[in-house]
Amino acid sequence: MPSPSPLPDPELSPGRPPLLRVPGPSDPRDWAAAHRDALRAAVAEHGSLLVRGLGLRDAAGTGAVFRELADGLLTERETFAARKTFAEGAYSATKWPQNQQMCMHHEMSYALRFPGLMLFACLTAPTEGGATTVADSPAVLDALPAALVKRFETEGWLLTRNYNEEIGASVAEAFGTEDRAVVEDYCRANSIEFAWQPDGGLRTRQRRSAVVRHPVTGRRCWFNQVAFLNEWTIAEEVREYLLDVYGADGLPFNTCFGDGEPIGEDVVALLNEVYAAHTRREPWQPGDLLLVDNVRTAHGREPFEGPREVLVALADEVRLSDCSPTIEVTAA
Repeated sequence: MPSPSPLPDPELSPGRPPLLRVPGPSDPRDWAAAHRDALRAAVAEHGSLLVRGLGLRDAAGTGAVFRELADGLLTERETFAARKTFAEGAYSATKWPQNQQMCMHHEMSYALRFPGLMLFACLTAPTEGGATTVADSPAVLDALPAALVKRFETEGWLLTRNYNEEIGASVAEAFGTEDRAVVEDYCRANSIEFAWQPDGGLRTRQRRSAVVRHPVTGRRCWFNQVAFLNEWTIAEEVREYLLDVYGADGLPFNTCFGDGEPIGEDVVALLNEVYAAHTRREPWQPGDLLLVDNVRTAHGREPFEGPREVLVALADEVRLSDCSPTIEVTAA
């Protein structure tokens, strides 16, 4: 078989992710397989890559492309909202109100094992907004106040969650089982404190590093979901409702400093402002493919109007222990 034609250099423009335009191949899967190494090299160089012109049209074909590009696909655990499975390894995007911004974050950065590569494919583009945004995490880290970074490096960040059947993911959806013994074993193995509630719900706490080193390059990265999963990022009217119904300790999720001290609204606003200053965006077009280095690059989602169907794959498992965490985590 002849070698594939070399890919052109991606277009680099301020405020936009690297963009690679390709002529629509007759078989996107074969094209992805032929150019796999070049595409992954571009992501390694730039942190993300938007491929336009690939012509992805359905879930089956998209899943096939995902499998060609990944070193291995992951099954999500500790999810915050149930995802629909479209094809092997291809899931729906996380459910989030379409009129609200989804803050920048790193997928599963609260877990001991997480995807090193995120794959997104647009089958239906919204009529307005809805871009999957990206931001360079080393640049974000450098832009944050040194004293704040030092505190997070020293203490890490604390994630608290309350699982119930009323809001967010249930225990079964998050852990893949309703068997309490299996859930407890998972929590112990992943350094998660847990307590069953009288109503049958589950409350968990886990402390993680907010700054890590990239497992390949060694670059320091701001890697967490401190802002995304904090109460101050929730829309005001929703936050007030949740506090009224569940109380401060019963929120579906919240983040604190590693010592348990609440993170103030001013800190969350600062984090989101720095993210905004480093955000790159490009409106989706049907058939687009976006590859994101999940450690080096944060991603989010803009509010949108109209139907939007973006499929997602979590790929290339990375262990937190291979990223020089600043907080020691000991699993049972």
